[in-house]
Amino acid sequence: MNINAWREKFLLNEDLNFLLTNRIPRVAATRFMGWFSRIRSPVLTRLSIAVWRLFTDLDLSEAKQQRFESLRDCFTRELKPGLRPFEPDLAVLCSPSDAIVGACGPIDGTDVLQAKGFPYPLQELLGSQAMAQRMQGGRYTTLRLTSAMYHRFHAPHALAVDRVTYISGDTWNVNPIALKRVERLFCKNERAVIECRLPTLGDAPLILVPVAAVLVASIRLHWLNILLHLRWPGPNVIPCSARMAKGEEMGWFEHGSTIIVLTPPGLVPVAGIESGVRIHAGQALFQQRTADATALACPG
Repeated sequence: MNINAWREKFLLNEDLNFLLTNRIPRVAATRFMGWFSRIRSPVLTRLSIAVWRLFTDLDLSEAKQQRFESLRDCFTRELKPGLRPFEPDLAVLCSPSDAIVGACGPIDGTDVLQAKGFPYPLQELLGSQAMAQRMQGGRYTTLRLTSAMYHRFHAPHALAVDRVTYISGDTWNVNPIALKRVERLFCKNERAVIECRLPTLGDAPLILVPVAAVLVASIRLHWLNILLHLRWPGPNVIPCSARMAKGEEMGWFEHGSTIIVLTPPGLVPVAGIESGVRIHAGQALFQQRTADATALACPG
């Protein structure tokens, strides 16, 4: 059996996959990965990457650097310039990251879906009923970053960040197998709730929720200059005032994970954006409805 066939067999064996990625001391394993990934040893790093490739389709051909001093350097790698251009149209909101689109749909009640048949309360995810109510009538989109993907995420539109709420928690795997088995998984895991406004879209609200997972050692948000990790008790509310241009780098995960994007009313998915589709950072994700775009361009 070649390596690709073996990898596929492992990934498709749901019981084995769930056992090996969830029925372990998840928090301890995640803290260990945080320590291990920082060991600066080119030899150990090359060996670790070789083992990593046994389980994923890791492709480093787009990386700006081809030699890494530590596994963390590989996880958080930059790409060669120009590989993730952001759609410049002001009526378009882009994907903040490379990802596989997961559950998505309108926010027309108190619950949204993590997988078919597995709803979770938006209020519980955000830690705020007022915040959940503010997003009513908008849409949610779940973006899953696999461990092999580019792990940095960017501003999907020109935006202002007003507040970050860091919520410490568990580190369940966030792959589809776990999402079908663990209720309210996103509400249990470590996450950062990033409250934003879209100045060029009438200060409409936008919320990004990076959700950590097993082996994700930390979440870095550049404008805070703070490394958010499991040793923080939570929730921690961090007021801030940061403006970012469309496509500007916001931060990174130190492994694969998920970003939940909550968009305001008036934005609709572009054609072809649906569950299971692979997308790149900068690719058009939502666009204004024609009537909304006209009203914004011609106020009054």
